[in-house]
Amino acid sequence: MTWSDMQPLLSQACWDTLYMVGWSTLIAVAGGLPLGVLLVLTDRGGLLQNVLVNRVIGQIVNVARSMPFIILMVALMNFTRSITGTTIGREAAIVPLAIGAIPFFARLVETAVREVDGGLVEAVQSMGGNTWTIVRKVLVPEALPSLIASTTTTIVALIGYSAMAGTVGAGGLGDIAIRYGYQRFETDLMWITVAILAVVISVIQFAGDYAARSLHHRGGRSGPAPKLRLLKARESATADISKVA
Repeated sequence: MTWSDMQPLLSQACWDTLYMVGWSTLIAVAGGLPLGVLLVLTDRGGLLQNVLVNRVIGQIVNVARSMPFIILMVALMNFTRSITGTTIGREAAIVPLAIGAIPFFARLVETAVREVDGGLVEAVQSMGGNTWTIVRKVLVPEALPSLIASTTTTIVALIGYSAMAGTVGAGGLGDIAIRYGYQRFETDLMWITVAILAVVISVIQFAGDYAARSLHHRGGRSGPAPKLRLLKARESATADISKVA
């Protein structure tokens, strides 16, 4: 197969892969972010402590994460058909991709949010802030660098999942590698798709790392968080003075 024959195939495959991964990432972030925050809030000592709810959600997330993606695609075929009207193509692949990525991203969000300084939460509570204010003004802004890194990890994982989705006719680079590289013995085309995937993943990883580092160097904070740190420092200093007095 000549390059002129490969180029249109690769162009369409790249677009299909980016399309599937892009929409799946948006859905995963929209679903996984509140789910991960909820896991933290309902845990022991959390702002919305509810051990039963936390265990139920955690178990659902664990079961969903433990299922291999290729099996998840098959298990969700009827659900996918009810939503998209088909089980073949890039739109159909978005359904299992997003559902598989939501619990994955939720656990990453949980880890990121747990790293937030508890003193900031206490400072907002002392100022009369409610749970929504704490989540919106402290937890998410403070965890933003880690959340961006988590999103990058999720995107890279979704690219790998999208390649597997090619086995059931979802399109994309995985589909090209299987149909042409494996079934038709076009090894040159297969290695080109591998190289493209490697370049795409490297670019995404670099961009994500750069964004996370930039936010981290700036403090990774927005809104009133720096003021809360100052308030916390002043309260600590006042307490020390009171002890001396």
